Amino acid sequence: MLQFLTMKLQVDNKIFFVEVENLLAEGESVTVRVRGCSMMPHLRDGKHSVVVRRCKADDIKLGAVIFFEYRGQWIMHRLRRIESDRLIFAGDGNYRLEEVVGRDALRGVVTDIISPSGYKFSCESFLWRFKSGAWLMLPAIVRRYMLAIIRRLKL
Repeated sequence: MLQFLTMKLQVDNKIFFVEVENLLAEGESVTVRVRGCSMMPHLRDGKHSVVVRRCKADDIKLGAVIFFEYRGQWIMHRLRRIESDRLIFAGDGNYRLEEVVGRDALRGVVTDIISPSGYKFSCESFLWRFKSGAWLMLPAIVRRYMLAIIRRLKL
């Protein structure tokens, strides 16, 4: 019986995202593990992964989860508003902070989510759109307290 070992390799973000950008430019899709808590409660730090492909013009729509470069870092947040040539992003877990970038900062769009159990579902699916929409319809103060409870319970 053969056993395969899986290795985890930690690479500096700058090096990692240069390679991701190269792969996206070649038309490849890339799977990236979620880091950080700004997309809670839907995407959890170290538990979920996302499939990313190069961002096209028709991907730039409200509610899309997009990777973009902001102040020298790659960020994955949801597109909240479009104001002419300015795109305003915020994480689902951020109830106050927003990032404003131009279209030239866009790097890739998230097409699929991979859950901790390995289940893969599309960002175009009814379930994902429903969960995301319902969360964003809640008043910011309600989201704030719900996030505090989720973090304390480590759900």
